[in-house]
Amino acid sequence: QVQLVESGGGLVQAGDSLRLSCAASGRSFTNNPMAWFRQAPGKEREVVAAVSWSGGSTYYQGSVKDRFTISRDNAKNTVYLQMNSLKPEDTAVYYCASNTSFRSSYLPIHRSEYTYWGQGTQVTVSS
Repeated sequence: QVQLVESGGGLVQAGDSLRLSCAASGRSFTNNPMAWFRQAPGKEREVVAAVSWSGGSTYYQGSVKDRFTISRDNAKNTVYLQMNSLKPEDTAVYYCASNTSFRSSYLPIHRSEYTYWGQGTQVTVSS
């Protein structure tokens, strides 16, 4: 059974940092792009950041650029999202997702391009 399990969410104050982790099991994702999405109440799920299978290419949504960093450890089948200088508008449920393309040079950033999803972890930033 393929599983993506997120952890590291919580309640923090504006300006604080959090590090989210996404551990995969049941299947290796070392050759596939991975991404973090988030969904705030009443809003569409949106991409936050994406990373290529090798870690060599990354994408960030404009509002998180220079504050968030996506990385992966393929030996651990795990992807991370380091979030610094958090703002109240970052409050959302954060989801980890995996695409199934094999060692592609294309980095997908749309929700429909991702096949496997975690259950999400809540991040709440108070002002």
